[in-house]
Formats: sequence, C-alpha cells, structure tokens
Amino acid sequence: MSHHPRVITIGLERIQRLLERLGSPEKKLPPLIHVAGTNGKGSLVAYLRAMAEAAGYRVHVYTSPHLVRFNERIRIAGRLIDDRELDETLTECEEAQGETPISFFDITTALAFLAFSRAPADLGIIEVGMGGRFDSTNVIEPALSAITPVGYDHTGFLGDKLEGIAWEKAGIIKRATPAVIGRQREVSAQVIETEAARLAAPLFRMGREWQVMPKETGFRYESDLLTLDLPAPALAGAHQIDNAATAVACIERLRAARFEIGDAAIRQGLASVEWPARLQRLTKGPLPSSLPPGCELWLDGGHNEDCGIVLGRMAAEWSMEPAALPLYLVFAMQTTKDASGFLRPLARHATAARAVPFPEGHAAYTPPEACAKAAEVGLECAPANDIGAALEDLLATQPAPMRILICGSLYIAGEVLVRNG
Repeated sequence: MSHHPRVITIGLERIQRLLERLGSPEKKLPPLIHVAGTNGKGSLVAYLRAMAEAAGYRVHVYTSPHLVRFNERIRIAGRLIDDRELDETLTECEEAQGETPISFFDITTALAFLAFSRAPADLGIIEVGMGGRFDSTNVIEPALSAITPVGYDHTGFLGDKLEGIAWEKAGIIKRATPAVIGRQREVSAQVIETEAARLAAPLFRMGREWQVMPKETGFRYESDLLTLDLPAPALAGAHQIDNAATAVACIERLRAARFEIGDAAIRQGLASVEWPARLQRLTKGPLPSSLPPGCELWLDGGHNEDCGIVLGRMAAEWSMEPAALPLYLVFAMQTTKDASGFLRPLARHATAARAVPFPEGHAAYTPPEACAKAAEVGLECAPANDIGAALEDLLATQPAPMRILICGSLYIAGEVLVRNG
C-alpha cells in the first residue's frame, strides 16, 4: 500500500509514464465512449452496454467504484475480469511501475486498459473516476464523449464553483470529436459549449439537438433524424428517463459511425438494464426477509445534493400513492459530502431516520454527528450500531408496514449487498 498513497494528487503524468512502459495499451482499444458528469454516469454506462450487447456487440466496460468486489470495475467483452487475470495483470503493472508511488486509481486504470488491449471487442465504455480533465482515464482518444448532469461533488478536489467543476468535466471533450450532453444547469452548459467551440467538437445537447418527453408508458426521444417512442426503462425513478434518453442520443451518434444498433436493441437494452444500488428494491435475501409483510426495502448509493433531490422526487411520488407507506431512512455519509444538502429534499417526506457507522478507512460522520446533520434539516434521527440494528429499532419503535430507504453512500450500499448475500 505504500506504493499507492491514499492522498489523491491531480494529473496525468504518472499514468502516462506507466502506460508507455506497458506498451501504450490505451492506443490498442476498440472505439471508445468516454463518460463524465456528476450524476447518472453509471446508469448511462449500464444503458449503453445493455443496448450495444443487445445488438450483438462485444463491449469492454470500466467503471468505479465497485460495490462488493473490485472485479466489478472491469468487464472484458461482456465478462467480469477473473481473479487470476486481475492478479497477474496487476503484478505486471506494478513491476512496470517499479518503486515510484502511484495512486490506486492510476494503476487500476492502467490495469484495465492493459486487460482490454488483450481481448477482442467492438466497443469500449470508460467512466471517469473523478472530474475529467485530469482524471486517469483522460489519456484515451474516444470516438464519442458524453457528459451527464454536472453538480457539486468532490469539491475538495474540483472546487466549490459550478463553473470550475463543469470545466473539469468538459475536459474529456476532444478536438472534432462529437459529444453528447445531458440535462445541464445554464452555467454548466455555457462552460461545456465554450470548451466544445474551442475544440471544434460537435455537440448533441438535450433540449437543443435532441429532446426527451416523458409519456405515460415511457418516453419519446426526438432529434432531427430520429423519433422513437420507447418503454420506461427497467431502472426505477423518473430521473432514469433522462439517463435512458441520453443513452439513446449516444446510440444515434454510434449509428452515424456505422454501428448497427437497431430500435429493437434499444428497447431490449431498456428492458434488460441492471445497475445495482440505484433505487434498487431489495425483495430477496435476509434483510427484506426480516421485515414484516407489506414492508418495502430500497437501496440507493447517491450521496450529493442532486442525488438527494432525485430521491426526494421519488419520495414525493411514493407519498402520493393510495395507502402510502411511511418512509424511514437508514443512512451514513462521508464528511466530504454535503449531508444537509443531501438530506434536505428527503426530510420533507421521511418520518424519521437512523444513522449508522460508515465502513472503516473513510473520513465519515459518526452516527451522532450524522443525526445532528439530520436535525439541521428537521429530520428526527437516532443513532444505531449497524444496518441490522437500525432495521430492528425501526420495527420495534414504529408501526408497520413501512418503506425503508438505505442511502447516503455507495460504500454503504456495497455493505448492504454483502450482508444481504
């Protein structure tokens, strides 16, 4: 671990040197889609993979973080990297790096590119880890860039001004390379447009070059050349309409690059997409089985203000249901996140909350500190020793049936999935 310091430093020099020593594997990859943004990156990647694979294409995928096993980050032509291949490729990267310290994300990104370069595939989808301009993944020359909504996150590294954060995200745009842009605040849109103009990169923007219109049974995607009426995606939440439509916009650009991804593959991808811990209802396993009949258990890894707004909208929809269940939160958060900003939209619809400890090794609020953040936004909260104790306390003190949402961090979500088998 001494060679992989926990302190993150921004820049591409380290990974560029390592990749050169490895024979520049990033230059031996299939056409790539590079995905940046604050919210919706993972969902966009999941839709793109599902649609491309439904059309019969072999797809490399690199995402982060993982929920349960590191292998989830690296999908080689449709399969997760196996332990032997992971161990051997990491050893190769570490030998090439030598004694010079390099960040964990730098070396694992190099590992992914090396593994991808040795397996045939038709398309690659690469998700930015943090930011974009100086992110380790930004050594590639993609065929298409995509930027999902930009908001406030990783402010300790990206700054606390939306203009600066958008500038970082816009750093994945490459000269004369098309870029698909999801829904943006006006200030973010202006920064992205300025960077694209500087690089003569064609933009395909939601609300400009293409539109999305929610419908009762799904949504309509419309551009100058394509109109599709599509079913609702398999992932829950109204915000997934935007994510799915952004994927369709990317598919339209791939079609222009001669990828044969038909309307049927788009529909199949929407129906078959899977992305755990994004408004995921847990229906099997020990945790939901421990709840009385009629209770619901949901899991979401969102952890910033925009995620809180999205979850708040879902909570508002739940509250309008006939015989709506009371909503209770179980959460934990890192101190690098705006806990009050995340909780505020949910507090309007939640009856109470339980705060649990964060996994070790991270700077996080203790349960009493997290409860104080909940109190700031008017949410009644009590500390609990762990997830199981929080559920037991809610069942012992609150009337069932109820709806419980476990949220606040992908790390917590991973812990829940492990505990649930």
